[in-house]
Amino acid sequence: MIYPMSAVDPKARIGKNVTIGPFCVVGPDVEIGDDSELMSHVTISGITKIGKGNLFYPQSVIGVAPQDISYKGEPTTVEIGDNNTIRECVTINRGTLKQDGVTIVGNGNLIMAYVHLGHDVILRDNCIIANTVNLAGHVTLESGCVIGGGTNISQFVTVGKGAYLGGGSGVDKDVPPFCYGYGNRIRLKGINIIGMKRSGIDKPLISELVDFFREMEASTLSPKRFISKSEMSKDFEDNSYIRDLCDFITESNMGIAPFI
Repeated sequence: MIYPMSAVDPKARIGKNVTIGPFCVVGPDVEIGDDSELMSHVTISGITKIGKGNLFYPQSVIGVAPQDISYKGEPTTVEIGDNNTIRECVTINRGTLKQDGVTIVGNGNLIMAYVHLGHDVILRDNCIIANTVNLAGHVTLESGCVIGGGTNISQFVTVGKGAYLGGGSGVDKDVPPFCYGYGNRIRLKGINIIGMKRSGIDKPLISELVDFFREMEASTLSPKRFISKSEMSKDFEDNSYIRDLCDFITESNMGIAPFI
């Protein structure tokens, strides 16, 4: 169903059971998957591929050129997976050649009103991003993150899976998986216990992760030095969540957010 007041380029590829409400604009290089809906006043341009079952609220703008002075009109892209909810006035810019030329949104995400996803952002699956959050270029959010409203995340930062960031935070360092942090600038408070419980993770594994975090926080060593101690890795080698935490810290390029 395409309302007559919308401008949908005849070259656009529109799937089955797609609804395009009034005053929408869809460009020629756009692909929209089955069962998706553009409510009204939605703009989708550029080379943008959208999966199935996505819902776009009014005034969302997807696939426009990146806000980067180095961009010279290269055919970069946006790729959006399935079953995402994209609320009012969300903006998602396409990628640049500085990275892989693509901005990626995975599956099952809730992106609330006035959120901005800059160029080359990678947003994995099942994240909740509250109102007025800004993700600068090259930011990566792993699966299951919850980002509180009004948070700003600077370029090249990675937020690990299952992390929770409190509202109004200013994030300029990497946040490890399953951690809880807040503040401007961001500091780590502890483990996102509630989020892990909701994900069905066994209580003993959560308790071990909490103990590991507290020992790391209390140590005089940096996180990277702490996890390199052989006795620590042996104590928790059977806990995959602690291994994920250690791998994240080892591979971090921006450095880990400090403790409270």
